[in-house]
Amino acid sequence: MPKYLVIVESPAKAKTINKFLGKNYTVIASNGHVRDLPKSTMGIDLEHNFEPKYITIRGKGEVLAALRKEVKKADKVYLATDPDREGEAISWHLYYALKLENKKCSRITFNEITKNAVKESLKHAREIDMDLVDAQQARRVLDRIVGYKISPLLWAKIKRGLSAGRVQSVALRLICDREEEISAFIPEEYWSLDAFLNVKGSKKPLEAKFAGDKDGKIEIKNEEQLNKILAELEGAEFHVDSVKTGERIKKAPLPFTTSTMQQDASSKLNFPTAKTMRIAQQLYEGVDIKGKGTVGLITYLRTDSTRISEEADKNAREFISETYGSDFVGNGQVSKKDGKNVQDAHEAIRPTYIENTPASLKEQLSRDQFRLYQLIWNRFMASRMSAAKYETTSVKIDANGYRFNASASKIVFDGFLTVYNIDNEKSKGNVILKSIDTSTELKLKEFDHKQHFTQPPAHYTEATLVRTLEEQGIGRPSTYAPTISTIIARRYVVKEKKNLYMTELGEAVNTMMKKAFPSIVDVHFTATMEALLDMVEEGKVHWKSVVENFYPDLKEAVEAAEKELEQVTIEDEVTDVVCDQCGRNMVVKYGPYGKFLACPGFPDCRNTKPHFEKIGVPCPLCGKEVVLKKTKKGRKYYGCEDNPECEFMSWQKPSTVKCERCGKYMVEKGKKLVCSDEHCGYVCDLPKEEEVTKNKE
Repeated sequence: MPKYLVIVESPAKAKTINKFLGKNYTVIASNGHVRDLPKSTMGIDLEHNFEPKYITIRGKGEVLAALRKEVKKADKVYLATDPDREGEAISWHLYYALKLENKKCSRITFNEITKNAVKESLKHAREIDMDLVDAQQARRVLDRIVGYKISPLLWAKIKRGLSAGRVQSVALRLICDREEEISAFIPEEYWSLDAFLNVKGSKKPLEAKFAGDKDGKIEIKNEEQLNKILAELEGAEFHVDSVKTGERIKKAPLPFTTSTMQQDASSKLNFPTAKTMRIAQQLYEGVDIKGKGTVGLITYLRTDSTRISEEADKNAREFISETYGSDFVGNGQVSKKDGKNVQDAHEAIRPTYIENTPASLKEQLSRDQFRLYQLIWNRFMASRMSAAKYETTSVKIDANGYRFNASASKIVFDGFLTVYNIDNEKSKGNVILKSIDTSTELKLKEFDHKQHFTQPPAHYTEATLVRTLEEQGIGRPSTYAPTISTIIARRYVVKEKKNLYMTELGEAVNTMMKKAFPSIVDVHFTATMEALLDMVEEGKVHWKSVVENFYPDLKEAVEAAEKELEQVTIEDEVTDVVCDQCGRNMVVKYGPYGKFLACPGFPDCRNTKPHFEKIGVPCPLCGKEVVLKKTKKGRKYYGCEDNPECEFMSWQKPSTVKCERCGKYMVEKGKKLVCSDEHCGYVCDLPKEEEVTKNKE
């Protein structure tokens, strides 16, 4: 009988597939890429049509030797790497590394590692898709050129070991821009006013919220306005103006794409994106299940499509009908092809076998595997289920020409919430609204009013950054996790309680990138580049044409930046801090965590100290100097030099100007000064001399 060799990326995947095929099949893993561009040099011939120079990856010699041995035994080779650009490129590299030109060789792909899918893929074996390979080559070459041309400039200007990249530099800019928005945000005061009304026959008062008057909505901006409204409401009679009842529908969610899976796993399970992808890969490649062997539990994890196969859709609806009842089965196919960036090459992420419920597998999976699988299974099931239905009641109340609203909603049919109520939705509002009509007597019990201030935009989390990258068309499902991991590993960004914050190092890199390479960090430029890569994949544009059009502008920007750097003598900043070991004046250096003080006598003297930059502002608590400090993770803040004796600390830069309203210290917010006491809310313009200094900074 003929012998067949199937090559996949990972041993886990090989183990899962091996049990589906007969004895005349051998399944072996390449352990990922076997060839790549060299690390020590550019590896791209810039003078001769950007031809890449691929070499065997260090440490892969033994793997290739084992693969060649198996190739010699086989009558035919199947390349079964992942069904995306990266997987296609791995197959192409294997084809040349194993010298398969004179061997019967085919490419097979499957979206899920199940017996049917693998067997079916063998019936539809094909040639390697060079459009997919070229799209991956274009991305790799562009990223290599950007990294190897720009990184040396970062080394010269800031410190060695830094890196730049097409997608990571844009992600860094997004975070930096958000930090600037937050820093410049001026809170605006507003007030809420609630009326608690006694209703005949009810022990619990009805809570109604102030809405406005007969002419429309009114926002209460300050206490004076509030007092005026309260004065006009004194002694007013409250009566029901109208009661409306209705039904609200909440549609079932779409099944997971890579992006939405990462977002939900981040917000609901507190998983970093890299962890989500690592665990999803394990679930896709196969997990040992008692009595069944190694089973691939989910479909391919890198996708931006919400499409589901007819067979999976049918199986899910049958399962829902049998388990929950026919009323819970959704109507029609739930999917969305969302604009030009959606490739739709694969299905959405779903369980491979719907009967593998999370409860049935709990003992077979690790805690993290179980939690992610449960999230995926529940989301897919919910996507095939009917909408949740709410009964709503809305009451409008009049009092001396002013309007108050009261509302309630009651879940009357759970629908998909039966399996996917991750926000813990419940019936809301006072049940008494059901018995109220226009003749109901209302009597004021009391008013409740509170002062509020508008909040700045939220810091990015991994989930919201992924959503923004996807919405802007930057990167692809496979790039989100490594992009975020890179900027955190480089210490450009730190993560604290889910939030991402810029470090001093990240600010320095972003400032230089915006100045010297504005197109690289331009969101629209990067999104356009992604669209061009998609056109390469579709066979509409040659990959080298994309590189040819991109490179001249990059080369010009690099040369201009190099000339500018040549005119700047980059010397260590000498401080007045004396080294207590050798007596020299210490200098400012950049390290992994930002600036620090080092003795210029290195290596004879290795003394270092933290660098605290004085900002020329006396401490509001003790009068000593305020200095710029960093948290252990590198986030900037302002504190007293006499810490820990003095506990003063502020995330915003304090000013010497005192608040005219309450006398407390003020902080800088863009070109404004804001009182540090959030209950005061006083705002004024930044003094001209401080604005000049700020612009210089």
